[in-house]
This record gives sequence, C-alpha cells and structure tokens, in this order.
Amino acid sequence: MIPMNLLTLPPIRVRTALMTLAVAATMCGVACDEKLSDLTGPTPNLQPTFSSIQREIFQTTDAAGRRACTECHSSMGRTPSAGLSLDPGVAYANLVSVRSVEKPDLLRVAPGDPDHSYLVHKLAGGPDIVGTRMPRGNGPFLTEGQMTVIRRWIALGAPNN
Repeated sequence: MIPMNLLTLPPIRVRTALMTLAVAATMCGVACDEKLSDLTGPTPNLQPTFSSIQREIFQTTDAAGRRACTECHSSMGRTPSAGLSLDPGVAYANLVSVRSVEKPDLLRVAPGDPDHSYLVHKLAGGPDIVGTRMPRGNGPFLTEGQMTVIRRWIALGAPNN
C-alpha cells in the first residue's frame, strides 16, 4: 500500500476528497437523526422485520384506515385472493421466493431485490401489475414510509425474523 500524504496531492483531488467526505457525513447525520416512527406514519411500530410487517401491515388496519391485507388474503373460511394467504404461520412461505400467480416471471418477494418483487409492484400500483393496486379499493394505500420499510426488509434478504 502506498502511503498517501494530502500535501503531495494536487489541490483539486484534495478538495474533491474533502467534499465527498463532507457530503457523506452530512447524509449520515440526516439519516441518523430521523426516527423510523417518523417515517412510518400510521404504523409507528413498523420495523424492517417480517414479524413486524406481518403484525403491522398484513394483520392490522392502520390509523389512516388502510385495510389489513388479511381481510382478503386469508384462508379462514375461504380461498384467499390470488391463492395468497397472509395468515400467521403461512405468510412467509407463501411470499418469499414464490412465483407470483399473476406475473409468473416475478417472485412475490425476491430476497435482496425489492425492485423485482411483485409484492412491491402491487403495493405501489406499478404500471406492470395485473389487476388492481393493493389494498383493493380507493385507498388509503401504504405510505411512502411504510413502503420504504418493506423494501428495506426485502433488500436485507427478506429474513424470516
């Protein structure tokens, strides 16, 4: 490894390096100051874990009135929509690394890849979805903060935690 001395570098490189460090430090400071509960709005206890998403999103109608996913995606007394039961105990196995019925070229949840997870597409109402945006109806839909937490869980590899 070649030792680096800031005094021997051209001034433009020193300024670029210092500017990069300043921007990185500022971004880290802003990100660290924001509490997750400020981001998740109507679900202040939502965390990027499967158990939290199960409890706060799939099973619960939130403070904004967004309907619980299990109102339609439950096998309690019926066949769940799209054959997808989000009931506790089966939701993880029905989501992670499972091909979508509506878009078989995509996994419902592709661990590590939220952009190619059909769950994210359906919740965001992307142009490539089959049928309607979830939850069904005219909203309210998940907030940007709630979506960020789900995307983060998937980006972390969608662990069963």
